[in-house]
Amino acid sequence: MSFKSSVAAGAGHLSYSVLHNVFNRGSSLPGLIALKIDPDILYHYKDRYDFVIVGGTNGKTTATALAVQALKQKYPDVLYNPTGSNMKRGIATIFVSAPKPKKKGLAVLEVDEANIVRIVKYFKPKAFVFTNLFRDQLDRYSELYATWDRMLEGVRMAPKATIIANADDPIFNSVDLPNPRVWYGFDDQPMGNLEAPSNTDGVVCPKCHHIIHYGFITYGGLGAYFCPNCGHKRPDLDYRVTAVDEMTSADSIVKFDDYEFKIPVGGSYNIYNALAAYSLSRFIGVEQADIKTAFEKSPEIFGRQERVQIGDKEMVIIMVKNQIGVDTVLDMIKTDKDPFSFAFMLTALPADGEDTSWIWDCNFETLKEHDIPYYLVGASNYKDAATRFKFGGFTDVNVEPDPAKLIDRIKEMPTKRLYVVTCYTAMRQLRKALAEQKLIDGGME
Repeated sequence: MSFKSSVAAGAGHLSYSVLHNVFNRGSSLPGLIALKIDPDILYHYKDRYDFVIVGGTNGKTTATALAVQALKQKYPDVLYNPTGSNMKRGIATIFVSAPKPKKKGLAVLEVDEANIVRIVKYFKPKAFVFTNLFRDQLDRYSELYATWDRMLEGVRMAPKATIIANADDPIFNSVDLPNPRVWYGFDDQPMGNLEAPSNTDGVVCPKCHHIIHYGFITYGGLGAYFCPNCGHKRPDLDYRVTAVDEMTSADSIVKFDDYEFKIPVGGSYNIYNALAAYSLSRFIGVEQADIKTAFEKSPEIFGRQERVQIGDKEMVIIMVKNQIGVDTVLDMIKTDKDPFSFAFMLTALPADGEDTSWIWDCNFETLKEHDIPYYLVGASNYKDAATRFKFGGFTDVNVEPDPAKLIDRIKEMPTKRLYVVTCYTAMRQLRKALAEQKLIDGGME
């Protein structure tokens, strides 16, 4: 390392030690400090690791966390960003805070879609893992194809990297690339002939722009797609869901390639995330039995169905950031057979996306099919959320502008369980308060 880079790494490492050990924080500020001193410090880590980049709209953090648990069976010290801090400063924090590996290590990096090109500038990945593309943060990404074009800028800088992609998303097979491809998807349902629902992202074929059809749909615009006009269709699968034997609000029992796995988070969307992790792990050379053990021992993931015990009540924290995320979470929650209360926390800072109009596309009304005795909306944009619930026909909706006060408000709820569906900033505020009260191990910067 040059002198400037050594100073940058040292300053970042020191700030991380202080923030992490004293304040239970430090997911991005140490990297920001290091980058201020040496904007190109990431260059100096390119020979220490093999790299995998995980990208997509939803599921990056969960897919990365599950993959890391499995990959540890082969690489004891896998470097990754457990808090999901996926901008350049968060990536830099990972490296300046980590000890130098004794031999070449593996770094599995969750990277924001618009930042992939900025990260690939510094090191060429062994593989990309792509989860899905949905409409997300309209002020930042505008629409699906603009997001895909940004991601492709990074992919084209690494033509030898293998792309491990969700075959059920039509956009990932829409462009010819020199990269080797590995495809994963669902293969557990009979084939039919369904048109894409009109309220679904990507209803048109990405090749010819006619309405796309499906043999079956899993959720949103994902499934066994084909275009009756131009013949564009889902590619053959390398790794597949062959059975979903049980799915609850807490976990799922599935078969990948006819081998049984228990996934420690609920919902069909998390089956996709686990399948992405499985596919990467198999590509790297991890055996199925080791992946199964790793999934079963996987710790809870920041804000992804994170369960917190508060007295005799349980708070389940689930982060969302777009309409499809909310709707899939609602579908998962509704499988819970026990009584529960429901809170929706809405924030609109840059990390969340400043346009909140997406909440009007969410199917909150489906909650009224269940006997939910207590609703609450909150956080800084609680007025927008309250208006949405009012026009949705909900009555007696409680309001709490401060996410931290949910810890006290849970005591007044008539159920033992509260689902908190929350945007990123509100989750951060809530977790900070939980950490201060020693209800969880650590907060989040």
